[in-house]
Amino acid sequence: MRVLGVDPGLTRCGLGVVEGAVGRPLELVEAGVVRTDPAADLADRLLGVERGVEDWLDRHAPEAVAVERVFAQHNVSTVIGTAQAGAVAITCAARRGLPVALHTPSEAKAAITGSGRADKAQVQAMVARLLRLAEAPKPADAADAVALAICHIWRGGAQARVAQAQQDFARKVELARRARPAPNPQGR
Repeated sequence: MRVLGVDPGLTRCGLGVVEGAVGRPLELVEAGVVRTDPAADLADRLLGVERGVEDWLDRHAPEAVAVERVFAQHNVSTVIGTAQAGAVAITCAARRGLPVALHTPSEAKAAITGSGRADKAQVQAMVARLLRLAEAPKPADAADAVALAICHIWRGGAQARVAQAQQDFARKVELARRARPAPNPQGR
C-alpha cells in the first residue's frame, strides 16, 4: 500500500509518501514540505498548499491519504490555519476518490514509538530506524508526515478490514432478510 501522509500547516505543510504493508518492510518514497509565504494573502497560501498536494498526488499516485487530525491549541490562529491546510489536503484526495483517514498526533506517536506521549526526537529516531535511513527526513514537518503514513499503513489497514467486514456482514443480513418469505397476513 502506498500512503501520502500530510502534516498540515500554512507555512510548512509536511508531506511524506511511504510504501509497505503490515509485516513487510516499509520504504520511503519521498518526504518534504510545501512552503507558503506567511506575508501572502490567505487565499494564495491555500492555493499554494493545494498545488503542492496535487503535485505530490500526481507524482506518487498513493492509494490512501493520512492527514493529522487538528487538535485544540492555545494559539487559535495556528489551529485555524492548520485546519484549513488539512481541509485542502482532504479535498484534493476526495476529488480523486482516494480514501482519507485522520490520525491524531498521539495515535501516530503510539504507532511509531509505542507511546502516545513520545517527543519529536523519539518519533524522528524511530521513523529513521523503521525506514532504514541514516537520519530522519527534514524538516520535522516532513518526518511527522512520514510518521502519519506509517501509522496509516499499520493501523489504517486493520481499520479498513474491520470496516469492510462490517459492511459485508450488513450486506449478508440484508440479503437474508430479503430472501425470507413475506409473512402471510391471513396466517396461512
